[in-house]
Amino acid sequence: MFESLSERLESAFKQIKGEGRITELNIAATVKDIRRALVDADVNYKIAKEFTDKIKDEALGQKVITAVSPGQLMVKIVKDELVELMGGTESSFETKGTPAVVLIAGLQGSGKTTFSGKLANYLNTRKNLKPLLVAADIYRPAAIDQLKVLGEQIGVEVYSEPENKNAVDIANKAVAYAKANNKNIVIIDTAGRLAVDEVMMTEVANVKNAVNPTEILFVVDSMTGQDAVNTAKAFNDRLNFTGVVLTKLDGDTRGGAALSIKYTVNKPIKFVSSGEKMDTLDVFYPERMAQRILGMGDITTLVEKAQAQFDAEEAKKLEKKIRKNQFDFEDFKQQLEQIKKMGNIKDLLGMIPGVGKAIKDIDISDDSFKGIEAIINSMTPFERANPDVIDQKRRTRIAKGSGKDIAEVNAFMKQFEQMKQMMKMMNKMPMGRMPGLGKR
Repeated sequence: MFESLSERLESAFKQIKGEGRITELNIAATVKDIRRALVDADVNYKIAKEFTDKIKDEALGQKVITAVSPGQLMVKIVKDELVELMGGTESSFETKGTPAVVLIAGLQGSGKTTFSGKLANYLNTRKNLKPLLVAADIYRPAAIDQLKVLGEQIGVEVYSEPENKNAVDIANKAVAYAKANNKNIVIIDTAGRLAVDEVMMTEVANVKNAVNPTEILFVVDSMTGQDAVNTAKAFNDRLNFTGVVLTKLDGDTRGGAALSIKYTVNKPIKFVSSGEKMDTLDVFYPERMAQRILGMGDITTLVEKAQAQFDAEEAKKLEKKIRKNQFDFEDFKQQLEQIKKMGNIKDLLGMIPGVGKAIKDIDISDDSFKGIEAIINSMTPFERANPDVIDQKRRTRIAKGSGKDIAEVNAFMKQFEQMKQMMKMMNKMPMGRMPGLGKR
């Protein structure tokens, strides 16, 4: 997401490179390019103009200190204004209630049902809550089935009445069921349409009035750009929702919705979602998103994703094995599994400052580790635990078993040995100081 916008903004900042002071004359082209970049990203022209006017007012006359170039100062000004445009700070998500009720609304195809499952998983695994998913889409039987599949996948109960065609009745009964069965948060997945219509709006408004939700989340497909913002306004006029969810951030999106929606409806973006996996849901942080747009990376989110997969006891065991030079293929495979659980590989690499730009044209598949895993899986348990016993004869057998060329197996073995050599150097570091290991 935002690759094109990031490139355009970077190009705009080059306009004032080498200047000793920011003046109206030398930032005119920069501001114009920023405005054009925003409009191309499907940001409403009025919003883009107001945004760039603020940048111009903030930048004019500012002195450039010795350690900071005009270009760097402009980047900071633009980042600060982007943060403000997207909401300033992260917004809280209310989970108090007996039970708390979350109403999910949006157009058909926006990703409501998938998000409902992701939210239930997030609340269950990260907030230690006991959610109940409610299938209140009475028009699309596949939505009920999809929610049941997701619920089974994440271990969360789903309330449904397939024969009942009254969404309000289903919602009321679901809340009563939650109270009786010790569920402390109810997530109601409502029906959507291909376009906004009066029947849909009336129905979801009636559900809202019946259950008095703690949170009303409008789910929007970020790939629809400015159309998403217009739809959000229509929903907000009827529901007065509490927050927005941006889905499909891993798609080919220009970012207009993320940049415009807070300004248009004055409601915060609370979550962002990408992909189909149930653990790919993140709280929306305006500052972190602004940093990613400007190519600064997002180390904070990357560390948080790593910590979510971090097991203190396993890390201590691994550190001891590394210190004794006993790191083996089984350990390596476990580390790969933890990395895969963190999310899309290319997105993760893009969070490292400077890396996103370098890999933007490189196709990095989530299946990148499959070849390595196939090689490791073709080893016997004894070979995995004792890498040094794998001679050329064993390598030939492993190559055949994994469907790989012997050269690929040899290259992997060489890389593994190089990694072990690096770990030997880490042995000299004080206990608890190894990157990613020790105390937290």
